[in-house]
Amino acid sequence: MKLSRKKLIFFLLQFGLWGCTLALLCWGELCCLNQEKFSSPATNFTHLSSPSIRIAITDSGLGGLSIAAHLVKRMKMAKAYREGEIIFYNALFSSQGGYNTLSRREDKIKIFHSALTSLERRYNPDLIIIGCNTLSVLFPETPFARQSKIPVWTIVKPGLEMLTTALRQHPEALVIIYGTPTTIKEGTYQEKLIRQGFLPERIVAQACPELEVYIERWFDQEETQWLIQGYIDESWQQIPNPQAPIIASLNCTHYAYVLPFWEKALSNSTHKLVALLNPNLKLIDPLFPEQLNHRFSKCSIKVKVVSMVPIPPETIDSIGRALNPISPATATALQQYELIPDLFEWQKYLHLPQNLDQEN
Repeated sequence: MKLSRKKLIFFLLQFGLWGCTLALLCWGELCCLNQEKFSSPATNFTHLSSPSIRIAITDSGLGGLSIAAHLVKRMKMAKAYREGEIIFYNALFSSQGGYNTLSRREDKIKIFHSALTSLERRYNPDLIIIGCNTLSVLFPETPFARQSKIPVWTIVKPGLEMLTTALRQHPEALVIIYGTPTTIKEGTYQEKLIRQGFLPERIVAQACPELEVYIERWFDQEETQWLIQGYIDESWQQIPNPQAPIIASLNCTHYAYVLPFWEKALSNSTHKLVALLNPNLKLIDPLFPEQLNHRFSKCSIKVKVVSMVPIPPETIDSIGRALNPISPATATALQQYELIPDLFEWQKYLHLPQNLDQEN
């Protein structure tokens, strides 16, 4: 049976539209799977059974050092490994401004890819932990995410797990996601929560520009407390119901240094705080399965901090005081950090004034 030209054209158009739709759906699903692959701890991470382990923790500042400190403390207590080496790799590329100051997303991705490539080449870790929300949301777009065979864990997955659990436990509550401008602008947490069925009306996102800078230099000073209160006040203005219960999620690793400030500021409101989420500690949980606890009589740990940009003395003092109660070894490593001006390439990936960090 022969089809007329009109019917044939109609058939081809219909088939083409369905084919394109199917292809787009498949591509979207693959992208989702790809994103999850890179943000999830590797279930086949073979070094869990090894007596020794080398872990690199990277951040666009010093927030990830809090994760390093808790990791050192937990390794000593759990004795799951005979030897451990923790390398904190500062991925900050300029003392004049970091990833959040860049306007072009592709520049951020290229620079972070360069940092990861250098990290792998110089230190060859068994595991890379991205202890930074800003870099975690950029990571899946880097070529490194597709090319490297080293397992990479990001803080997005534990952060998202805590958010979904809290929202389900408190169906009457709203969540406020506090983070850097890049984390909020990327919308990773918001999109993933909506994809899981949570109403957009239950999700508020509040960017906190420069807060990490204040925390690094004055983690226990009034100026930092006032800035936190200011951002919390801004977030309240996004909530139409002044009586709505609140879940506050701290989605920047720096914010854990100033938990008392958050607790105090959040309590000064008509809103009832039902949960304050800090995913920093949850990120390292998969390294300590119960069956590995006390495998050895003790754990010998080396801690190193490397940075391409000079770390100001006031920052070393401030963050060092925050770290010392958790892990004196990590605080000492910060004081004795290794300055490597050519740690990774960055200037060729963006256009900046020639006098910007020439020593780097």
